[in-house]
Amino acid sequence: MPDDATSDRRSTGGTSAGSAAAAHGRPMTAQARLDARYGRTPGERRRTRTIVIATAAAFVVVFAAWVVWGGLSGTNATLEVRELGYSDATDTSISVRWEVTTEPGTEVSCAIQALNGSFGIVGWRVIDLGASERRTRVFEESLRTAEPAVTGLPYRCWLP
Repeated sequence: MPDDATSDRRSTGGTSAGSAAAAHGRPMTAQARLDARYGRTPGERRRTRTIVIATAAAFVVVFAAWVVWGGLSGTNATLEVRELGYSDATDTSISVRWEVTTEPGTEVSCAIQALNGSFGIVGWRVIDLGASERRTRVFEESLRTAEPAVTGLPYRCWLP
């Protein structure tokens, strides 16, 4: 005849939760044995829900801090550059036209470049643009090239 410990282990699936339930005089259902065996307990569900809520709250806090830091603080210095085209392309030069939009009274520097048919740089120059009372200004500069260029354009502009 088997002893009580062996029969308890057999009836509860051999888990400590099953042994505890049997010790309290409650028989475990098949579903309860499976839940206990694979960790699907009410405590596990609460723990998972707490982790999900804490992660979501942390995400909301980080996102709100990013919005405040990036969107509401600092200066709103803007600089926009638009390529208008090129003309007078010869074997040794090209004329580049571009438009700069920035706050009035702001100095800007721009690098303009000329490219050959293989998109290699054949001409390059940095232009310093003085401050102006106008928000949008159009510029045209002639650029010397090392070989015939097929296009000319502003490479990049920045606030010094």
